[in-house]
Amino acid sequence: MTERIALVTGGSRGLGKNAALKLAAMGTGIVLTYNSNQKDALAVVREIEEKGVKAVALQLNVGDVSSFERFAKEVQSQLKHVWQRDTFDYLLNNAGTGLYAPYADTTEAQFDDALNIHFKGPFFLTQRLLPLIKNGGRILNVSSGLTRFAQPGSSAYAAMKGAMEVLTRYQAKELGARGISVNIIAPGAIETDFGGGRVRDNGELNKMLASQTALGRVGLPDDIGDAIAALLSDKLGWMNAQRIEVSGGMFL
Repeated sequence: MTERIALVTGGSRGLGKNAALKLAAMGTGIVLTYNSNQKDALAVVREIEEKGVKAVALQLNVGDVSSFERFAKEVQSQLKHVWQRDTFDYLLNNAGTGLYAPYADTTEAQFDDALNIHFKGPFFLTQRLLPLIKNGGRILNVSSGLTRFAQPGSSAYAAMKGAMEVLTRYQAKELGARGISVNIIAPGAIETDFGGGRVRDNGELNKMLASQTALGRVGLPDDIGDAIAALLSDKLGWMNAQRIEVSGGMFL
């Protein structure tokens, strides 16, 4: 069987890195992107290659739509050079940043930044990559538990993720003719460096969130990486247009 290939945006750190490693452990080749930290990205590539799996790292700012044409051409070039392929199988739209500001204080600049990174970017990046996604392939977008429950300070971020959930259903509807399924995963609170590491490093916040989670703790990167690998496995190929929350049961 031909080696599967996944393109993971934001794959140099956090949940993206964990997902890339979990997919690589299944034998999936990885194209991962990084925004500015090439050193960390290349370290992930080496870790994947140590598993006997091919991987490359490409620079991408998902908030800069004007760069997508160049990026797509680089992806196409790497597919041919490394895998002798014209297409890849899985797209994981993971890259993102945290934004914590009360609704009354959120600035237009903050809003526009969140819009570009979390909605406009994935919208047009996926559109631009469609010719490179194999018929029968899979797209997995990333949302947040914050679209279901409200935590003060996340209005703009959560609104963009809510938009991604609606987009996911439309993508599934319109790409179904090519056999491409589209789903969206919604993690709860996770101990990573996301948002300055607030869930990981703020003991009081960590304890509060754990107390509001049915399984009694906040999530770990492995919880999400394993879920992503499962969602992109052949066993879930018939699932389509679904929001899957992976939060341990937060705020039930």
